[in-house]
Amino acid sequence: MRKLKLDELNRATIDEFKAQDKLPVAVVLDNVRSMHNIGSIFRTSDGFAVNKVCLCGITAQPPHREIEKTALGATQSVNWEYFETPLQAVQHLRNEGYQIIAIEQAENSTTLNTFAPSSNEKYALIFGNEVNGVSDEVMEVIDTCIEIPQFGTKHSFNIVVSAGIVLWDFFAKLNLK
Repeated sequence: MRKLKLDELNRATIDEFKAQDKLPVAVVLDNVRSMHNIGSIFRTSDGFAVNKVCLCGITAQPPHREIEKTALGATQSVNWEYFETPLQAVQHLRNEGYQIIAIEQAENSTTLNTFAPSSNEKYALIFGNEVNGVSDEVMEVIDTCIEIPQFGTKHSFNIVVSAGIVLWDFFAKLNLK
């Protein structure tokens, strides 16, 4: 088996990417502190053609060298907005018709494998701070909470791993039926 060369991958240009249909998902970063995590989430959002990324609170904004180390240019292709607080982002997205979903370990959460997104809905997926998770004030106003099942000894996945798992699941359920 031979690996494909970059020019054989037939990737979209930035202009083509911006014009193509997007996954009806906004990724919300609730006070994410690591610029490498931010950049990686931009890159993952590009890979799954996410509608936009919302950066909130202490979450750093492009352009920044440390974000670009892992974003590899995805900050140019993926639409993004900044909000002073995650609650402002949630209200803005709710006004745009998004269902607000925290990705968190919480009472009465729905496991990712049982959540069935609808192609008629838009989803705002909130990923929280690396230490504290999704902020308590945001948890009070969400529509639902999705939890990724885990079977090891650790309490959580890295935020980038969580974003990759959840975005792949949404992409597969909505586009690969």
